Amino acid sequence: MKHVLSTHVFVNHRLTTALLGRVQQAGFPAVEIFCARQHLDYRDKAQIAELSHWFRDSELKLHALHSPMYTDEIWGRSGPHAVITLTHTVKGLRLQAVDEIKRALEIAETVPCRYLVQHLGVSGEEFDLRKVDAAFAALEELKIFAGQRGVEILLENIPNELSSAARLVQFDALTHLRLNFAFDTGHANLAEGVEAAFVLMKDRIRSTHVHDNDGKTDQHLFPTMSETGTIDWKKTMELLRGGEERYPLLLELKEKPEISNALEAAKQIFDRLEQL
Repeated sequence: MKHVLSTHVFVNHRLTTALLGRVQQAGFPAVEIFCARQHLDYRDKAQIAELSHWFRDSELKLHALHSPMYTDEIWGRSGPHAVITLTHTVKGLRLQAVDEIKRALEIAETVPCRYLVQHLGVSGEEFDLRKVDAAFAALEELKIFAGQRGVEILLENIPNELSSAARLVQFDALTHLRLNFAFDTGHANLAEGVEAAFVLMKDRIRSTHVHDNDGKTDQHLFPTMSETGTIDWKKTMELLRGGEERYPLLLELKEKPEISNALEAAKQIFDRLEQL
């Protein structure tokens, strides 16, 4: 399978051309860039210009952008106003979120990419049909904006009552937006289970997020390298290989102090997963 690395593993560090150069030298053909402002400030025209010039001459490709989750640079700790969500039932607040995501999508005007990975709501959010309507209105607008820039929006399964695999399928049936999916192994492990979620989503999967956890919290552990991980990777790889022509194996990891060289560890993980 094609191997892609999410820059989430470096999300607490500024994304520089030097860092991207290290990713390329490690042998990864493509990346997904996580749009967190302490990492990639999509409002900073100078940073975007620097990256776009670098990508223009690089063999490394931008597979996808991960939509921003907060407007601040400290993971939303500045207050509830910093949370970016499409499920705001207050139109003014929802439009603010849409505008913020549009700013991130504008990256594709100078750095072409195929996908934007988007959450529906936030972790633990309860199901409410009013929120479904809000998300529909927001995504209808964003789908057009993204399409004009050659980008397809993918909905990711996350641990809440709006975005389980079953709810994403239901959302599509209700809205007819015909959006495809990014399948997240770690989030599935916290909900229906990896196999059950995969079966529900499989025909619409166009990208993945591969990581592990203890089955209780969203830890983004390194697959095959974490003693507390609970995902059956042999079975998971059997499932994922069934659609390898449609999507890559994409690692979305969290930086760990005990792992000094995340890029080398990621290469080892890909090797181990492919050997299963």
